[in-house]
Amino acid sequence: MTARRTAITRADILPPDRYALERAARRSALVAVKKTRRVAVGPDALVLFENYETMWQQVHEMLFIERGGEAQIDGELRAYNGLIPQGAELVATVMFEIADPARRAAELGRLGGVERTVTLRFAGHTVTGRPEEDVERTNGAGKASAVHFLHFDFTAEQIAAFRTPGTEVILGIGHPRYGHMAVMPEAVRAELAGDFG
Repeated sequence: MTARRTAITRADILPPDRYALERAARRSALVAVKKTRRVAVGPDALVLFENYETMWQQVHEMLFIERGGEAQIDGELRAYNGLIPQGAELVATVMFEIADPARRAAELGRLGGVERTVTLRFAGHTVTGRPEEDVERTNGAGKASAVHFLHFDFTAEQIAAFRTPGTEVILGIGHPRYGHMAVMPEAVRAELAGDFG
């Protein structure tokens, strides 16, 4: 078993030409990884729990698409290293996936503050997501972003409870205009248990 990685370093970055050759295979392999790290909550929200692998891929995709070269690398590492779990947390990207632009604008316009209403409930514990403070995800008019980055900070007792096989975990969004819950599949709970140090 390989050690859990908590940061992407400059040494982890592939040369652009090598990544270009490996890109299709790496993206395909990541689909399987993400399958046991995502939970749909309600009709429009998808919660993807991030780790070293998902963020490594994201950094490389940004470098591949934007082609900023060496000058871009430090910025991408700063942006995405903060989304790798550090041992006593789970980190998630919450995405509201609404294909129709008019409906998406209307729905997001009603979801201001939704990033502060996401919880994990299990074994008598409730852990509330803490929004990443990089930028404000709800604007002054009360419109929410389609993408939110959340940290779920756990105590040692909560980690032990979450790690217990078969523990029922409820992932919920408690916004007045988007109140939905989902039972986390056991395969996802078991995968995420490995994110703790």
